Amino acid sequence: MTRSAHLSKSPMALNRPQENSPEMKRPLWRDSWLMAICIGRIFMYMNYMVYAACLPIIKGEWGMSATQAGSIVSGFMIGYSASLAIASWLADHFGARRIFVLSAFASSVAALAFGIFARDYATTLLLYSLIGAAQGGIYTPGIVLMAERFSAARRGGAVGWFIASTSMGYAFSLAVSGLLIALGGYVLAFLGTGILPSAGALILWIALRRTPNVIHDRRRGIRLKAGAKNQRNTRYLVAGYTLHCWELLGMWAWIPAFLAASLALSGAASVRSAELAAYCVAAMHIVGAVASSTMGHLSDLLGRRAVLIGLGAAGALLSLIFGWLVAVPVQILVGLMLIYGFVVIGDSPVLSAALTEVVAPDRLGSVLAVRSLLGFGAGAVSPVAFGAVLDWLLVGDNRASAWGPAFMVFAIGGFGAAWCAWRLRRL
Repeated sequence: MTRSAHLSKSPMALNRPQENSPEMKRPLWRDSWLMAICIGRIFMYMNYMVYAACLPIIKGEWGMSATQAGSIVSGFMIGYSASLAIASWLADHFGARRIFVLSAFASSVAALAFGIFARDYATTLLLYSLIGAAQGGIYTPGIVLMAERFSAARRGGAVGWFIASTSMGYAFSLAVSGLLIALGGYVLAFLGTGILPSAGALILWIALRRTPNVIHDRRRGIRLKAGAKNQRNTRYLVAGYTLHCWELLGMWAWIPAFLAASLALSGAASVRSAELAAYCVAAMHIVGAVASSTMGHLSDLLGRRAVLIGLGAAGALLSLIFGWLVAVPVQILVGLMLIYGFVVIGDSPVLSAALTEVVAPDRLGSVLAVRSLLGFGAGAVSPVAFGAVLDWLLVGDNRASAWGPAFMVFAIGGFGAAWCAWRLRRL
């Protein structure tokens, strides 16, 4: 059963426990509603990273250039950004809960189709883009659900847990992919990770079946400034998120291949290096889950602006140096990768929580739609830009040194995000 609310007086109250109730005082990790959604989302993202994990193998088998390999990620990001925007707008008009659940089932169908039919460059480009076009509805409508249920004092932590579940999904996706690659190559990895999102869709449906479907009063247009309590902060938060996505999504797309290249330089075989890289990057995403849950809570305590500046600057500095370290001992490289993964994802829940605090509830979905188009549009371009630099420099005896300039492309996003955070007025 669901309920709709067309009320001007805080419709969020329909879905939010009383501020002084025991439910609101207990730790977030003991909130069964939030934890069930997080578990469901872990399963939903089981196939998100399978392409990145298999890239070191299929790039050679299919004869793809680095630019073609990056274009598959870009196809996914284009579909994902479009679905984020559409799902955000639909959440304003038809309720976040309804769109969230429908998108979960659509994503499970797309994942299964990818697992069965993706067997070359063309089919992978098409079906991976289709997965992206279905998955957006389990992200931004979920942010709206968090804003509807949790007060501002706890929202950073709640959004942090929500985004941490995404990182855990990525980690399990890479770990399962690595195991299946070792057992049956990329075909088994595609199939295995394509089945698991169906379990996630079922968990989310069960978790949300009694959650009210809140529909706010409708107004015309989806202008960025509509309903904003602080238009300046809204603009800088959206710009900061866009630059954050440039760095984060590009880095995620290419770091498994980079780590596999580093392992290959140390003498590991191609399949073995891909398997080991998948496990190492899975560990990075587990650290990212810790970053999301802790940095969101830290921003509740220290303020959004300070946390955003620190994380943005740290990510940019690591982007400047990381690619030059391809030949260092793997243990050192993995340690730095874990730090890198922590700082580039840590500002994600902070940016989302801050946006919910400066945009009116009835316009939040629409502003998230604009933010999604810009952010994931940037995330679609950055892997191709990285691949183009790599193709240009991967010649002769300079193959190892090509990774350094390629990773420096991502530093643009980190420094830009830090500057946008510095320009924020007091939140």
